[in-house]
Amino acid sequence: MKLGFVSDSLGGMSFEQMLDNAARMGVSGVEVNTCGWSTAPHFDLPLMLKDAGARKAYQAAFEDRGLEIISLNANGNPLHPTDPAQGEGLRDTIRVAGEMGIKTICTMSGLPAGSAQDTMPNWVVSSWPPETQEILQFQWEERLLPFWTDIATLAKESGIERIALELHGNQCVYNVPSLWKLRDAVGPMIGANLDPSHLFWMGADPLVAAEALGEAIYHVHAKDTMLNAPVQATTSLLENGSLMDIPARSWSYITLGFGHGEEWWRQFCYRLKMAGYDGWLSIEHEDVLLNSLEGLEKSVSLLQGVMPVSPSDYSPQDI
Repeated sequence: MKLGFVSDSLGGMSFEQMLDNAARMGVSGVEVNTCGWSTAPHFDLPLMLKDAGARKAYQAAFEDRGLEIISLNANGNPLHPTDPAQGEGLRDTIRVAGEMGIKTICTMSGLPAGSAQDTMPNWVVSSWPPETQEILQFQWEERLLPFWTDIATLAKESGIERIALELHGNQCVYNVPSLWKLRDAVGPMIGANLDPSHLFWMGADPLVAAEALGEAIYHVHAKDTMLNAPVQATTSLLENGSLMDIPARSWSYITLGFGHGEEWWRQFCYRLKMAGYDGWLSIEHEDVLLNSLEGLEKSVSLLQGVMPVSPSDYSPQDI
């Protein structure tokens, strides 16, 4: 496995400072945010789209430090009913990645409105009342499947090999069954970005999810979640309070090891290997209480201690 982090983890730093810290911490690469819910402080998507010289200089900055560009990340809602720019950002990200020889795109599946007349995304998380099933049918048949069939074609034409969808709340694809549903319909261009932090707060088990996804795991975000049991006891995990008010929330994103300890992350890495995954662990630091650099350093240190790096060389002796 290889270790890196998401560029927005150090979003307050300049591009050069971010890369210098990556090299200093001993990671192997950086996953670069390009658009969507990110202001993309380290990537000028319109410039990269039109300027081959800018693309070359950008890649050289990584190469000069012995770093790789892990992937480009267009993390937004590409199916937002009133904001088509998010979908166009994904398309442009795919085009730029193709020009740069980057093979993996990270993004979200998207969440459309509940009907052709609605203007706001609608996330269905129950089977009752009956209109929920009408919403799901509209979202999948009229919006999600046509969109991703088209995107998969564009990705193939651009030389992309993998689109890794983050199993994220408020998206049509948010768990293992919904990922397989889309992959079965669209094809193997679609796979999972397995981020345990979201599965924690949705009540799933990332260790079991890794086994269930198997060959469909295309990328891994390393992010932790603290489950605040005293608050959860009265509010449940259906939390919509401010992300900045950690004491009042039933769950919060947190620095690696502060929500689940080293033993859990050791087991997660091993379960990934068992599932056949030997790719990137990309840290996404979103802890609002810890300093971003300190939190990232602690996360890097934890994973460096538990993740397997070298290939297996065991073979039974002839006896």
